[in-house]
Amino acid sequence: MADDYRIDLNLLRIFHAILEEGSLTLAGNRLGLSQPAVSYALGRLRGIFNDPLFVRTGNEMHPTSASLAMREPLQRAITATNNVLHFTQPFEPGQTTRTFLLAMSDIGALVFLPKLCDRLSSEAPGIRLDILSMPLDHVAEALRNGEIDLAVGNMPNLKRSTRFVPLFHEEYVCMTRKRENLPERHLSREQFLAMSHILVKSAENAHEQIEEHFLERGIQRKIALRIPHFTAVPEILRRSDWIVTVPRRVAPVLSQNDEFVVYKLPVTPPQVTVTAHWHENFEFNEAHRWLRQLVIDTLREDDEHE
Repeated sequence: MADDYRIDLNLLRIFHAILEEGSLTLAGNRLGLSQPAVSYALGRLRGIFNDPLFVRTGNEMHPTSASLAMREPLQRAITATNNVLHFTQPFEPGQTTRTFLLAMSDIGALVFLPKLCDRLSSEAPGIRLDILSMPLDHVAEALRNGEIDLAVGNMPNLKRSTRFVPLFHEEYVCMTRKRENLPERHLSREQFLAMSHILVKSAENAHEQIEEHFLERGIQRKIALRIPHFTAVPEILRRSDWIVTVPRRVAPVLSQNDEFVVYKLPVTPPQVTVTAHWHENFEFNEAHRWLRQLVIDTLREDDEHE
């Protein structure tokens, strides 16, 4: 059993490299080790975990079910270790190769990531981002233990247990395929309720808030489809006369060919605030502070240009 051993960190690095490369030779090249050295390390790992870990098929090493089960926690361990080692050096954004982990929804990634990546490519090209989607009730603990560095979204329940900065207030609109007999500017409440709706059951708290807001006010929409992500919405709208309620910033991302018409909601939505959250344990960490400021500056700047 692995619990009976004090595992050399280098062994875990080799394990991770073989998982990533699917080859002992390529793993060795990546780590600057000879193929016999990697093969010897794999033998030790097999003894520690009491599992073959990899099975050779032709020139490739295919992971066993045990290796696949360890892939995600191993990736987190390697990332965390690399980040710990960065503490021994001054943080220089233009030179670092650190990985930052951010939690956000799929729609957050669609809207926020292009802007963040633009800034990173010019100011810190070596930095890598790992974007995670997780249940809202796991986010606070993930921030506390460093599993993620920052969470961005509408997460009011986190305010009791995290440090946070409001980024902007979000408005919601509705969107449907352009076609004849639609009003030019305004959709009435009656027209809105007569249409069939797509309900996106996203992990993002704001979308749940919108639905609860409607129900509390007796607004019963005809839900034709419930889906967990926004990415399928454009193609569904193209093929139907259905309508979807989305954040205002999302509408142009989903309608890049100007094929949909966007209306102001004919009912008053709740106020939604997009916020950046982190844990107080990392309040004065130099790298963490730099990341927070980058996110705050980028997203607030974008809001000012809206």
